Amino acid sequence: MGYAIEAEGLVKHYGETKALDGVDLAVPPGRLLGVLGPNGAGKTTAVRILATLLVPDAGRASVLGFDIGRQPHQVRSLIGLTGQYAAVDEMLTGVENLLMIGRLLGLPRRGARQRATALLERFDLAEAGGRAAKTFSGGMRRRLDLAASLVGRPKVLFLDEPTTGLDPRSRTELWGVVRGLMADGVTVLLTTQYLEEADQLADDIVVFDHGKVIATGTSDQLKATTGAQVLEVRPLAEHQLELVAKVVTDVVDEPPVVAGGKVTAAVRDPAVVPAVVRRLDDLGIVASELALRKSSLDEVFLALTGHRAEEPEKTDEETYA
Repeated sequence: MGYAIEAEGLVKHYGETKALDGVDLAVPPGRLLGVLGPNGAGKTTAVRILATLLVPDAGRASVLGFDIGRQPHQVRSLIGLTGQYAAVDEMLTGVENLLMIGRLLGLPRRGARQRATALLERFDLAEAGGRAAKTFSGGMRRRLDLAASLVGRPKVLFLDEPTTGLDPRSRTELWGVVRGLMADGVTVLLTTQYLEEADQLADDIVVFDHGKVIATGTSDQLKATTGAQVLEVRPLAEHQLELVAKVVTDVVDEPPVVAGGKVTAAVRDPAVVPAVVRRLDDLGIVASELALRKSSLDEVFLALTGHRAEEPEKTDEETYA
């Protein structure tokens, strides 16, 4: 079986900055690939190259078997793209925005209207469809923007940080929309800085940092790369935090993190947990929370790169992106 999206050795420079430094990607049909990384890691550059909006300096890529360099028109006929900011015309209504896209794609007037009506219903925008887009909330604009990218019934969809700036409720609503697309068999490449988003949606994950792929795998596979679980202890009496931290340090033999009213430490041997409990009990410390869990993707990213995914690392990519 061939790949819906395939890239080998993609390189892109912006002056002296190497936005992409030999990136390889492979996405099977019908799956969602989550591309993680901080600002400036190369995520948007990769999407723009795959969507034929940028020409790579080196390497090759194809979408559904069509080469992005030699067959860009065929690629464009098969893809949809939603960028970091909603690209709808704020003066037009929701219906008019989708009608315009349909007509530009060559749909007859009746077909364009039927497609617009169906998409507005699917994205829970039917009641607002007659209003100007400028009256829409941020979440509604993002849903309208995503609907616009689906007018042409793409088989591959590129979502470049689609939930940036959305409140938690709107983000969750958009996740539901993306899951619906996956159920329809659409192949999705999703870039995001939100590790929870990739955890929720992605079949497979690729981690970008400084223009390179530094890790690949499923969420569980990446979490297993740290080789550790995470112990969290929250004392009932907050003034005992430092004492709890000392207990955990003595037992785990690694300095924990003290933040948010709790002590967190990487644990490679689960047998240390009963030892921590006994020490706390001996000292008369009552824990309101004590848990041993898998590493989060955020902790995996920190272990891989030395910084968190949300930390901005601005490069020339952001200037040109």
